[in-house]
Amino acid sequence: MENNFDSLIGKYPYPRKIRHHASSNLYIPINQLKVVDEFYPPLIPKEIVAESFLNKKAPNVMDIGCGKSKFLFRYAFGNPQDNILGIEVRRLLAEWAQEVTTQEQIPNTWVFWYTAVNGLDFIQESSIDKVFYFFPDPWPKQRQQRRRLFSVEFLADIYKVLKPKGKLYLATDCDYVHDFHLQTLKKSGHYEYNTPIETEWNLPKTNKEEFCIEKNIPIFRLICSPKK
Repeated sequence: MENNFDSLIGKYPYPRKIRHHASSNLYIPINQLKVVDEFYPPLIPKEIVAESFLNKKAPNVMDIGCGKSKFLFRYAFGNPQDNILGIEVRRLLAEWAQEVTTQEQIPNTWVFWYTAVNGLDFIQESSIDKVFYFFPDPWPKQRQQRRRLFSVEFLADIYKVLKPKGKLYLATDCDYVHDFHLQTLKKSGHYEYNTPIETEWNLPKTNKEEFCIEKNIPIFRLICSPKK
């Protein structure tokens, strides 16, 4: 599973000059912007979602903020029965993943250039088994925290698309972000959640997770279940 992805990197090097943090405008909903420029991700029409996958099936798994897509491709290779849709706010990384998917004819992945602050209305309600939201930008300063995607509204969007027995998986290496996740989940009231043991997690590793393990940095994980 992991070797499949590693072999792709040699064929498709990542684009240079990838910004670690995206522009703050990308964390503002489109209906609140006075001017929408060409660098702002477009909205996603419902009708193109399934058509974007080579197998022409709708997604049942989502990776929000998929970054360099290591986790996304590893998950896809290891779970061919699932269609995993990635959402990435940085255009170069989204287009890189699209190129890999198209050139390698990977049937069960696609990545949209999109900012999830605009909601998930393009996903059919109660159709998603798993949502992954891993290692988001921490935005530690008080004035930056309004840029955090994780909010009561975001959790409501996910609640709407998850199946009754679906799961939301969270991971971060920042204790204050983990605390923020817990506080926001409590405010939402839509979820039960727990700290998983290793056998409950059993997922491929992200780029950031591998770095944390190498540097012995603690990782805070949660598995959330919708109250439906």
